[in-house]
Amino acid sequence: VHLVESGGGSVQVGGSLRLSCAASGFTFDNYCMGWFRQSPGKDREGVASIKNDGTKSYTDSVRGRFTISQDNTKNILFLQMNSLKPEDTAMYYCAAVGPCVSALVFRLLAASDANIWGQGTQVTVSS
Repeated sequence: VHLVESGGGSVQVGGSLRLSCAASGFTFDNYCMGWFRQSPGKDREGVASIKNDGTKSYTDSVRGRFTISQDNTKNILFLQMNSLKPEDTAMYYCAAVGPCVSALVFRLLAASDANIWGQGTQVTVSS
């Protein structure tokens, strides 16, 4: 069971990046999926979540700028990040929470929920 992120990099303020997370060894059918980020000295925070019924949740600081989506045929999770700001600089991780129970559907996933993690991809936004 693996998650592998890609797509991170360095961009200027206002730029865009698209992160991908490829899953192997399991399918998204019974999992909630999420993107998290962590910057030095801070706790890992939930950024965006998508549940197996398609319900999406976002943290307030990225709502309207980031979009989470998934391709269930290829088992790939995406995070489209637009209008990037310096405060978006962090290591970004994808994670899976299984099973995706009803209690998780309408809230943003927390790091403590996750039981499968990727290795992370760095996003750096410079002014």
